[in-house]
Amino acid sequence: MGVQLKLTGHDKDLGGGFMVRRLLPSARKQAVGPFLFFDHFGPVTVEPGENHDVRPHPHIGLATVTYLFEGAMMHRDSLGSVQRIEPGAINWMTSGRGIVHSERGPEDLRAKAYVNHGIQLWAALPVAHEEVEPAFVHTPAADIPALAVGDAQVRVLIGQAFGKTSPVKTFAPTIYLDVQVKAGGMFELPPLAPELGVYSVDNAIEVDGETVAANTLVLLTPGVNSRIGAAASARLVVLGGEALDGHRLIWWNFVSSRKERIVQASEDWQAQAMGQVPGETEFIPLPERKA
Repeated sequence: MGVQLKLTGHDKDLGGGFMVRRLLPSARKQAVGPFLFFDHFGPVTVEPGENHDVRPHPHIGLATVTYLFEGAMMHRDSLGSVQRIEPGAINWMTSGRGIVHSERGPEDLRAKAYVNHGIQLWAALPVAHEEVEPAFVHTPAADIPALAVGDAQVRVLIGQAFGKTSPVKTFAPTIYLDVQVKAGGMFELPPLAPELGVYSVDNAIEVDGETVAANTLVLLTPGVNSRIGAAASARLVVLGGEALDGHRLIWWNFVSSRKERIVQASEDWQAQAMGQVPGETEFIPLPERKA
């Protein structure tokens, strides 16, 4: 019981020396619930003059889920959304049939040193909703329900857990929790979803007595309670939901159940026919390798 699979991920340079740890997709597991992309970035100190901006780029067939522990970034998209993303808030962008967005350092922090630390997930949209209208919804930190569970403080970012329900709307049953366990503490995690993973962002944890190193994504055995403890205080996320309704194809920033749809999106982006972020002229070109 307890640990079913451990994924340690790999480091990836997003450009300009901005490194992330990528846990999903993995050769051993494409997704945990709807989540098929998991990047953990930081904590990294952004020095004055450094540029880790992500220029405008497209998505289809997925929802991006951005969550910060520290720092700030500016989100802009082809719908005209402009949103400063700060710690504790959930930012859910539904790409559906297509959206373009950028993620940049806030102008007021350009001349300062600050720490950026967070997780970006992609949730695959159910097949029936892959081509929905794009949308962006910001849920501020103050609107996220929180409670104590055993020796842990839990924030219910997405879904339902421990009698609390997040206001974030999804297309399929989804769980995403931010949990802080005190040093020497323990809490019991029920099987909140058919597929459930746990990831500590800072210190080692114990799952049903088995030590799990930090920065390791643990897939839990379905249908049973798990006891999670921490010798040193630990911050972790719990994520999952119902299993995907079929395999997904992933190429670059595109996700779909159909290869021809990814080919079409690639051609649309090559022709700059997917929309533009107002006020921005830069963009990330299509990779040379075609879908």
